[in-house]
Formats: sequence, C-alpha cells, structure tokens
Amino acid sequence: MNSLDERIAKTKENKEHLLKVLVLPEVPLNCYAVELAARAKVRKRDMSLQTITEEGTKANDTFMTIVHTVKKLGVSAYQYM
Repeated sequence: MNSLDERIAKTKENKEHLLKVLVLPEVPLNCYAVELAARAKVRKRDMSLQTITEEGTKANDTFMTIVHTVKKLGVSAYQYM
C-alpha cells in the first residue's frame, strides 16, 4: 500500500469526525481569532508596561474584550461614543 492509499484509508476512518463541522457550522474550524485577540492583549500589555492595581487589570481586560468584540462584529466603536 502506498502513502496515498494509506492517507485515503485514514481519512475514511475519520469520516464521521471530519463531517461534524457540517452539523455545527457555527463552530470555527480554527482558533485563529482567539490567537489574534491574545496577541493584541500582549502587545497592549507590553506597550503599557502592565497595570498597577487589580482594578486597572480588570478595566484593561474589559476594554480589550470590548474592542475585540467590536472588531469581530464589524461595528464602529466611535458611533457609540
């Protein structure tokens, strides 16, 4: 059996698992958006040199969550200010 035949056989074995995406199409196929959000938070933290208080950390986390959600939804945050 050559490598292509082995790959086809392996894919057929996983057919049910691979087709689950059709049952739950709202589930993303990858976590790229989550990784981008985490990277944005790290960049912000590095530029701000951390927060001083626990309240500042919570406020920063809340703000970053709002900013990321607005970007994800394609809404302009400025129209609500």
